[in-house]
Order: sequence, then structure tokens, then C-alpha cells
Amino acid sequence: MRRNVAGRAAAVLTAGALVAVAGCASERDDTGGGTGEGGDGGTFVFAASSDPVVLDPAFASDGETFRVARQIFEGLVGTEPGTADPAPLLAESWESTDDGLSYTFDLREGVTFHDGTVFDAAAVCFNFDRWYGWTGLTQNENISYYYNNLYQGFAESEDPERVGGLYESCTVDDEQTATVTLTRPFAGFIASLSLPAFSMQSPTALEEYDADNLEGDADDVRFSAYGTEHPTGTGPFVFDSWQRGQSVTLSPYPDYWGDVAQLDSVVIQTISDGNARRQALEGGTIDGYDLVAPGDIDALEAAGFQIEDRDPFNLLYLGINQAVPELADPLVREAIAHAIDKDAVISQSMPEGSTVATQFMPEIVTGWSPDVETYEYDPDRARELLAEAGQSDLTIDFVYPTGVSRPYMPNPEDSFVAMRSQLEAVGITVNPVALPWSPDYLDRVIGSADHGLHLLGWTGDYNDPDNFVGVFFGTQSDEWGFDNPELFAALAAARELPSEEEQGTAYEAINQQVMEFLPGIPIASPVPSLAFAERVSGYEPSPVQDEVWNGVTVS
Repeated sequence: MRRNVAGRAAAVLTAGALVAVAGCASERDDTGGGTGEGGDGGTFVFAASSDPVVLDPAFASDGETFRVARQIFEGLVGTEPGTADPAPLLAESWESTDDGLSYTFDLREGVTFHDGTVFDAAAVCFNFDRWYGWTGLTQNENISYYYNNLYQGFAESEDPERVGGLYESCTVDDEQTATVTLTRPFAGFIASLSLPAFSMQSPTALEEYDADNLEGDADDVRFSAYGTEHPTGTGPFVFDSWQRGQSVTLSPYPDYWGDVAQLDSVVIQTISDGNARRQALEGGTIDGYDLVAPGDIDALEAAGFQIEDRDPFNLLYLGINQAVPELADPLVREAIAHAIDKDAVISQSMPEGSTVATQFMPEIVTGWSPDVETYEYDPDRARELLAEAGQSDLTIDFVYPTGVSRPYMPNPEDSFVAMRSQLEAVGITVNPVALPWSPDYLDRVIGSADHGLHLLGWTGDYNDPDNFVGVFFGTQSDEWGFDNPELFAALAAARELPSEEEQGTAYEAINQQVMEFLPGIPIASPVPSLAFAERVSGYEPSPVQDEVWNGVTVS
């Protein structure tokens, strides 16, 4: 999930034990036409850390927009409950050609959009052709981030290099069968369709409310009435209202094809401060919230609140900018790696259950390698390497963010303190540079070369290795400050491999290559936690935040 979340236009029997949601992605009832009238499950008030950016998920890349979108919209592909693995959703099944260029989807019958429009193959092709046909402002990477990054081209563009891309066509084979054809293989195609950005949206509503009529510019975009007042999907909840800066309200869709929501209504309330979210839960004004601070977990549990952990599908890393001459020396980078005690960083700044990272992806992702160089904690070896590099008196800037908590970085200030003391213990003088997350931090570490070391990370969008190492190292960037054509070429080639087996072999080699080159230090995969009142039941966490609330009730 995109790192610049905030700055741009994942039945209770006893307290603490939540059972699986009957209405999660691939477990939604498939009989068609819903399973009842719903309601009588109370109002579920969930505190979000920020407002949605827009209610049209095709123009979104942030977690809070996607949290709302997952209640209203669905894609062809979902995820297996409690995992990051792709599973059938609006498509009941699919087949691909041996060359990895064409995918034929058999669609679920009896599904309607919230405006009554039938979901069929024509609606699927309408959505794919909509994305491919974007022009002008809708092509801006900050607006159509995921389509830009995965499909990499449009039918027409003022920039000749952006004409074409991955998508070739979508054909209606029959009412319930559609075939999508690509211009080249993309191994992550199916998994990527679980992203809310690629949700199926009502062709009728998109046209009626002029969804792609955006005004302004990329820094101050004004979305259409569709994206602010009339989002229309197939999901278990219907949009009611959006009070900017305050809340989004949803109600059950009575004609939902699966398990109709048991809740009477849903309110996603915006509370930006983590302490304020905790106090709202303690005061009974909300029923749950995300991104629980590690230091709050024990006290909340002791007070009878439920804590649910997501399986970590993220990564915190120590970034090293090789545009700084001293950091371009591999001996210095290796010294820094040996200076870091990852276990100590975890114990001082992350929740229990967080795991040490040995490479730039979690262990459950295809291509994770057991044979990478791990650079064990060894301060004596770090001092030897610094001396060998002639850098025994090295001074470096260490940039870290303030005023933020992310699933991969729950307490950046505490993580910085731990790493600073470890670096100074081997003779490195650390110049701390603390910057507020919004708007300064990301502009400094991603948008400029003015940094030495920095903390950053990533929460995976879907289970595909390109979504980790390809995001980090697929091309030259100001964040890392290096040019490695061999690595760039290997990543580009691996992205187009048609089978998971071929992908796994290629990415294992890439992970070994990355850790020998050592552009940064993978630190940990922290466990993200949610907190709920005892009265909440039926909420199942997902490592990619594919959490749909039609099985939730509030007693």
C-alpha cells in the first residue's frame, strides 16, 4: 500500500476472542440474491486515522480510502480470509493461456450494482476500457496511481511513451464470460485484481455522474459528483453520506448477492490522533480502531477490550542513500548492517510477535530466499569494516519521521532511538534530522537526494514479489541514490514471467542479489493491531486489510 497515505490526491464468545467473519471475501454466500434483509446488528462505529481522499477507488492509493471502498465495492478477485492469497470474488473462476497473455473470467450470476445495473461481462469490459481510456488529469500518477504503475500506459496520451502499456483488450465472450488480453505477461495480474483500485463499478453511475470529469491539477484535484456523492459498487454496503473531515455513513445493501450485512449501519469516523482514538474507544463513542500503539495494548486488554493482530505483511527498513559518497562504499553499508541489532529494535519499538526481516519481502511471499546474506549483529566486525573503509570517524544524517504511525512503522521515534545508539556504539556519529511526516518527510527522503539514512517501509498490496522488491528497486530513485542496470533488468524480466514456479526461482536470485548489493537494511515485519469493544463480534483481520464488515455485529 502506498507509503504517502495522507499526503496524496490493508461472533464474540468471550472478550478477546473474535471468530471468523462469515461474509469475508471468498466465503461470501454464492447462492445469488442475498441471504436475507439484514439489519438488527446495531451500528458499527470504526475510527479511521484520516478521511478518504475520494470515494472512487480507481483514483485512490491510500488505506483509509480503501477501507471504505471495500465495503461498497468488489473486484473480480478477492483474497482468502485471513491471508494475502487471491481467491474468487465477482469472478467465480478464471483460466489463462500458456503464454500468460489472455485471462478468461467466468462471472458470478445474480449480482447487481447498487443502482440496479446488472453485473455482467459488458460491465467488466466497461471498467477495463475506462481505465485504459483515461486522458488528461486522470492519467496523472498521483491520481490513477495503481493503474499507472501496473498497466503503464493508455490508449492515447500527450506523452508518446505512455501510449499502450500492459492492457490490450477486453472482449465479451457471452453474458457471464469476459476475456482480458495483455500485451505481455504479468505474473501478478490476478493477485493485483484484489486491489480496490480495480474494483468493478456501475457503468450506469459512472456515466450518469461523469466520473472522469476531474478539475484542478494533481496537487489540488476536484473529483466528480460520482467520486464524492454517488459511488456505486456491488458490495454489501451502500453509500449514504460523507461529512468531510468527520465521517462516512453506509447502510446494508438488501439485494447483495452474498450474506447481507447484519448491521443497521456503519459509521467510519475520522480521528487522526492515535491517543484520541484510544480515548474514544475507552469512552464508548466508537466500537473499534486500527493502528493501536504497542504501548497501549496491555492496558486495553486489561480493561476488557479485544485486541486483534493482523498477520504481518509489511516491512520496515533502514534506507541508505548512495548519493552520499561515504554510503556508496559497500564496506560502509556492510558495517552499518552489522551494527544494527534488529531484535533490540523490535523489543524497544514494536509489538510482541513482530519478526526480524532478512530481506526486502515477508517470508510468505513467493521468491523469499532462505539463502540471502543476513549480516548478523556484530559490532566488532562493524568497527573493522569502518576502519578498512577509512571511515572510523564517519558522520551521517539520519532522517526519521514524527507524528505518524504506520503498520510497518508503529513507533518511528523509538525505532530511531534504538538504531542511533547502536550506530554510535560502533563509532558512527549520527546527526538526527526529525521531520513531520506530512508534508516534509516523504518529500525529503523520496523526492530529494538530501538525506543519508532514513526509516521507511511498505505494506504489501497483494501477494506478489514485484509488489515488494519491484516497488523498492525497479528503477533509479532519489530515495536510494544508486544506478544498478543489472538489478533493474532482472526485476523487469521477472515481472513478465508467466508462472509462479518461474517467478519463485527468479525472485529468490533477485533477493540474493539485493542483499549482496545491500542498498538498505531490512529490519522487521511488525504486527499491526486493532482494538474493539467487547460488544463487537465477527471481525476478521486480514494481512492486506481486505476486511469486509457484513459479518460484523454490535450487541
